[in-house]
Amino acid sequence: MQNSGSEVCVIIAAFNAASTIGSAVASALAEPEVSEVVVVDDASTDDSDQAAMAADDGSRRLKVVRQSRNAGPSAARNLGIAISRAPRIAILDSDDLILPGRFAALAAAPVAELVADNILFVDPDRAPWPPIVPVTMPADFTDLSLATFVQGNIAHRKRPRGELGFLKPVLSRAFLDGQGLRYDESIRLGEDYDLYVRMMMRGARFLATRRIGYAAQVRAASLSGQHRTRDLLELYRASRRHLDAIDPSDPAFAMIRRHARQVRGKFLYRDFLDRKSENGLLAAAAFALWPPGRVWTIGSRVAQDKLHLVRPLPAQPQYTLFQG
Repeated sequence: MQNSGSEVCVIIAAFNAASTIGSAVASALAEPEVSEVVVVDDASTDDSDQAAMAADDGSRRLKVVRQSRNAGPSAARNLGIAISRAPRIAILDSDDLILPGRFAALAAAPVAELVADNILFVDPDRAPWPPIVPVTMPADFTDLSLATFVQGNIAHRKRPRGELGFLKPVLSRAFLDGQGLRYDESIRLGEDYDLYVRMMMRGARFLATRRIGYAAQVRAASLSGQHRTRDLLELYRASRRHLDAIDPSDPAFAMIRRHARQVRGKFLYRDFLDRKSENGLLAAAAFALWPPGRVWTIGSRVAQDKLHLVRPLPAQPQYTLFQG
């Protein structure tokens, strides 16, 4: 079992999720191992909090709190952690579902501070939602080293949403508390990845299985990401902090450096596009040309995007993440 105590708290950060939050809450409450479901409404402008309350099953396990201002998913999750008590913590996005039997399967894992199962990604415009789940396999767990995990978060154009940072492991509260770790509230993109890396750098063991236990909605329009340029900058800064905190002789150092470079490239390209939109092509070109190293980074991103438009990825109504 992951740690002492089998009870799980499911934390859901919600922002304008009135159409989906009820199903997410119901999927969590359906699991007997779940002792708490904490929904943090991050100052939604719709009725997300009321929709969450409407999914209450009367078991007194659901708590819904509302933030007075939008603070982002990291702050909402930290609040959920602060007001919950269960020894294990599971994050559920407000438009996703926990699949039946998920926590019973994960509780059978060897002792580890992070235990994740496979994610089934579903395009609800092209496939049934709730999803038709493929036949799954037994929960055979694989150890993920820090180097392997970071490598699995280096994006590839040939596989959509392949990054292992999308995994939603069950987390050990005792480890988080003992190490003084929480989500970095300056980050609104890649906040899960950042927390997992910091946990593993402090010695946490990460186990993963190909068994499917989590279903996530994804639409074609969302694959390019709807994040802000500022979000990429904060993720790059987090990647730099990881690099500064690890010994260069560590096998993960090269992967963390590669990840940081990739995030930097994405940030510079988005910054270039922002400058082009706001100030014109000449201003954007001047930014790209100085310092000299930028031109290759930005130019390669332009070429990649042009190629992606010519040869788009094939549509995939359903696909899993972790290949093991």
